[in-house]
Amino acid sequence: MTIDEIRENIDRLDSELLRIFNERASLALRIGELKKGLGLPVYDPAREKRIFNRMTQENPGPLDDDAIVRLFERVVDESRRLERIMTAGEH
Repeated sequence: MTIDEIRENIDRLDSELLRIFNERASLALRIGELKKGLGLPVYDPAREKRIFNRMTQENPGPLDDDAIVRLFERVVDESRRLERIMTAGEH
């Protein structure tokens, strides 16, 4: 496989990640709406810990578990930020 072919695969995967990140964010916004209606806090440390644990358990590598946790911390932080914006009534 050539460098250009590998880069094309990376570009395709990046586009898929973008779609997945936005789909996940949409679901997080729906959860935020439900939490707001139920009077629940945006931050759920137990849920976040379960996410990180599950992702490290499912991690086949080559990224190590610390890298996976850092990546998912960022994703979860952005989801939480969206939930907070929605909860505050800002869009």
